[in-house]
Amino acid sequence: MKLFQKLIAAPALISLASGFAINAAEINSTDLSDYSNSNDLVSLGDFKSDTLFPGDWAYDSLKDLTNSPKFNGNSVSRLEAAAELNNLIVGGEGLMNGAAIDRLSDELGSELAIMKGRVDGLEARVNTIEAGSFSETTTMSGSVGFLIGATDSATPANDKVMMEYFYEVDLNTSFTGEDKLNIEIETGNATGVGVGADKVGLDWGSGNDDTLKVSDVNYTFPLGEWKVAVGESMDASKTWPNACSMNNMVDNLGDCGAGNSVDLGGDISFSTSRGFGDGWEIGLGTSANDGETTKGIFTEEGADYYGIALGYERDNYGFTVAYSDKETATYTGLVGYYSPEELPATISGGIELTDPKTGDNKSQWAIGISTEVGEGTLSLNAGTNGPIVDDAEEIYAYDLSYEYPLNDGMSITPFVYIAETVSGTDDTTGAGAFVSFSF
Repeated sequence: MKLFQKLIAAPALISLASGFAINAAEINSTDLSDYSNSNDLVSLGDFKSDTLFPGDWAYDSLKDLTNSPKFNGNSVSRLEAAAELNNLIVGGEGLMNGAAIDRLSDELGSELAIMKGRVDGLEARVNTIEAGSFSETTTMSGSVGFLIGATDSATPANDKVMMEYFYEVDLNTSFTGEDKLNIEIETGNATGVGVGADKVGLDWGSGNDDTLKVSDVNYTFPLGEWKVAVGESMDASKTWPNACSMNNMVDNLGDCGAGNSVDLGGDISFSTSRGFGDGWEIGLGTSANDGETTKGIFTEEGADYYGIALGYERDNYGFTVAYSDKETATYTGLVGYYSPEELPATISGGIELTDPKTGDNKSQWAIGISTEVGEGTLSLNAGTNGPIVDDAEEIYAYDLSYEYPLNDGMSITPFVYIAETVSGTDDTTGAGAFVSFSF
């Protein structure tokens, strides 16, 4: 019996065992309200039989066969006795006490039959409700996270201990078996541990000011050899290959330092990709990033994104090269990973070049390694602390984390990081831990 069925049927079973009728109105469900007058429900009228008293052979026999506290010298209803007898039958005691069980079954046969018939009828009706109330092709997954962290930086106002949370629900529905309608709902209060004038933050959580909102709605479907996705608040790179596998903590190290090219971002977006065999895959995407404003989508006033990515992947290595145009600048990025067969580790990294329409060119890079240590995963990453203007002083960021699984649905990740700032000011350092729940 499924969980929902058990939740509905449990009151019926409890009421049967205690001699009381289940009241459908107490379930407080519109779908069950019509059951109150149904002949398939258990009612007290079904059980107007005599009570069993100490000294009755059936009472004494059940007392000898079971350790139930019901047979404590007080009378019991025949329905209560039938419930205890049913427990004996289900538990297998009838194999050892066949004659006694057979005689009790004959004595309480009417009550046993009513119990079975009524519960089976209720379960059948619950099956009908469940089948019609939620799509069998819809799945739900979710995650919750709690983070506590502290920073020490050149900006005293940022030196604080903070606690944040994040909650997300992901709903996926298929209509053909090959398509997927995805809806993501999230909330959180993450303001970013360490975020401020030093421009250092963690790649974690969501700053929604405790407001539950739909963060993404998109639909993915096949079109010939292509996989196509369209959506609101969707990255234009949603379907693209992406060979970055870094487990970074500092936000500026995200996407192997190529967060403007390989991970195109966007708002009202179109994304498509297809494979060509032998590990090759291409992705295309475009987005109107001002779709929610009065500027409209794909207008001269709006900010539109365009991009392309090419990926190649084998069993233990892969790479992705991408190019994007985001109105004010173009970006070229390269990311990749390598998992040596002789080592239980994955090396991942990338580089991105920025060519702004005005101003100087910039570049950034990141590299990291992840390896299994005990039951968890240890990750060490380093790279430039954001895009650096050519010929300018380079500043770097470093982070170290260890993800340890507490069980199948929980993990804890302690971390430390250092983010350099320009010469003459103190670096930003931080430490903390977060716990993640997946369901």
